[in-house]
Amino acid sequence: MSPFVNTYLTPNATAVKFAIKTTLAMMLALYVALWFDLERPYWALMSAAFLQVRPMSGMVIEKGICQLSGTVIGAVAGIVIMALFVQARIPALIVLTAWIMLCTYVGSLWRNNYTYGCLMAAVTAMLIVVISSGSTPAGIFDIAVARLSELGLGAVCAMLVSSLLWPSHVGTHLATQADSVINEAFEHAALRLEASNDIPAMQKALRSSLAPLTLLETDSQAARFEGPVGPGRVRATHVLTRRTLRFFANLQALHQLMYDHADRLDPQSIELACRGAQGFREAEHVKGVAKARKALQVLRHQVHESDHENSIAPLDQRLRLGLRESIGHALVMLDAREAIASPGRHKLRSSPLAWHRDHLAASINAIRSGLLFALLATFWIVTAWNSAMIAMMLGTLFSAFFASRENPVAITMMFYKGMLAAIPSAFLFGHVLLSQANGFPMLAMLFGTPLFLGLLGATNPATMGYCLAFAIFNILLTMPGNGMDFTFDSFANRVVAVVIGLTCVVMAFRLLPGPGARLRRRRLIKAISQDIDGLRRRSIRDAETRFSGHMADRLLQLAQHDDMLPEDQRHLFILGLTGLDLGTAMLRLRDRLDDALHPLIRRTHQDLLQTLANGFAESANGRPPQGIREAGKQLEAAIETYGDIPADRLVLMKGLVERLELALERLARIMAERPKIKSMHKAPSAPVLKK
Repeated sequence: MSPFVNTYLTPNATAVKFAIKTTLAMMLALYVALWFDLERPYWALMSAAFLQVRPMSGMVIEKGICQLSGTVIGAVAGIVIMALFVQARIPALIVLTAWIMLCTYVGSLWRNNYTYGCLMAAVTAMLIVVISSGSTPAGIFDIAVARLSELGLGAVCAMLVSSLLWPSHVGTHLATQADSVINEAFEHAALRLEASNDIPAMQKALRSSLAPLTLLETDSQAARFEGPVGPGRVRATHVLTRRTLRFFANLQALHQLMYDHADRLDPQSIELACRGAQGFREAEHVKGVAKARKALQVLRHQVHESDHENSIAPLDQRLRLGLRESIGHALVMLDAREAIASPGRHKLRSSPLAWHRDHLAASINAIRSGLLFALLATFWIVTAWNSAMIAMMLGTLFSAFFASRENPVAITMMFYKGMLAAIPSAFLFGHVLLSQANGFPMLAMLFGTPLFLGLLGATNPATMGYCLAFAIFNILLTMPGNGMDFTFDSFANRVVAVVIGLTCVVMAFRLLPGPGARLRRRRLIKAISQDIDGLRRRSIRDAETRFSGHMADRLLQLAQHDDMLPEDQRHLFILGLTGLDLGTAMLRLRDRLDDALHPLIRRTHQDLLQTLANGFAESANGRPPQGIREAGKQLEAAIETYGDIPADRLVLMKGLVERLELALERLARIMAERPKIKSMHKAPSAPVLKK
């Protein structure tokens, strides 16, 4: 059944509540704007609509603060530009273009509502400079105050309605995402410990866990605005992210041992891993954290009992230790889930993560936004057409807003279709019928109808782009206010302006699409290699923070790149997990040996870390690693001579080095034997606009 049929014939309660809340927030903003006779009340409606896209109270407050902050910064920038070039329109537009590029660049480096703040800084400055062109200094200041008042009013109304009417909280959303992360991670664990060769199934489970994990880490910052327990949820989210990544790294190592080197392992170790797979499946399917924890504790007890056997080879010891560590990580993940749901009863400590930022992609986004605005500004100057301001505003807004999305062209086309559907609706409701309205109740009933219908479909990711655009362009094409112009020529001018503006956005993304799949893949591989090499230079805490944060995002991107390849050419998934496993192992070695007393141990330890980092870089390019075994033997000899590490620890370290060498040799074979990729393109499925 079509998503539109589902949305409008069988709407769920969440969709209806969202549409009612957002429509009420917009009507409240419109009423107050009309009461105070603001110049452009429709900006208050737009502000309320954008803030309610994700209606959790903490997110609305965070986004509102970012919007107001960005508006203030943009207003100051606009005033400064006009103060310097009030009589020189061309230099003012050149400086404004540079400001828009800067805001787009900075916004592209963020993953949360700070991006929206940067966007509002660009749009507000653009509105002040363009609208106040030719105005007096006092008029420029009045325009800036008017824009601040309109956008601020919409933000206040959205936050008020979100808090009072059917309030939903970030904490509940985070707990739901944490459940998805843990369930999919346990499914991935079961496949790994069974030594499965079903790579697509493992990749699907991994991606299904990493996607909500990335969203969870981004959204958790909004929990700070939901009372004193909010920071506890944020810390618990950081713990869940770190432990989940370590969990995946251990599983990658265990799977590689059992799948490629089963002949070198004791059959009892293989059987123990299979029991572990069954234990994780049981923990996944039980209801409640307490039952899942009990299932994992039983599994951990079984693994501990098997450790009393004598004469176990180093690889077997490493396998069993890895299984114990995986269970330990899983138990901490469950603790983090409880702390997210009930931060008052369960308190965890953790530092924030550092996320991967692609400066090349941000630069391309900035150049695209600058060129698009310059084109539309030139069109405005040449034609002296007042409605061209609408096209300039749309170009600035959507070129930056869609730049960080996975498929901006497809998403822009969704908005384009929603805009086309809004044209007859805005003409009927916003001009033919609204021209006969008398009083605000009739205005709200007529104008609110298309807004409510559009917002009703905005909760479904499959229809969100069309429906949100339908609501937004009904506002822009109607432009409600105390002195509305109902003539057909003004409506036609607005229609032409929005068509030109959105068409230019589509063409900008097509002509300057950003880094290609091959380039992004190479940059991701290079970034992973650099992070692994940097693990030995920073403090352990800083290195772990940066590595964990970067790898979550990069693993998700590598998994998405693998989806674009034929089944027999998928290798990036394995490369990313090998890098995660190697980085985690290097951090473990540093934790054990960084404080060694003898300088020879410290020097051979650093040599081993350097050799491992070089080995990953070589393996990622299809060349076998060199010198790992020799570096491991030198460290082992130094420890035996000058160290006081117990014998069992030394055996485990020897098994770790041997396992890492095998993992890198396997990665080198995969990268060397992979088929040459002639095209990274695949027919895209219907895009989904993230809310």
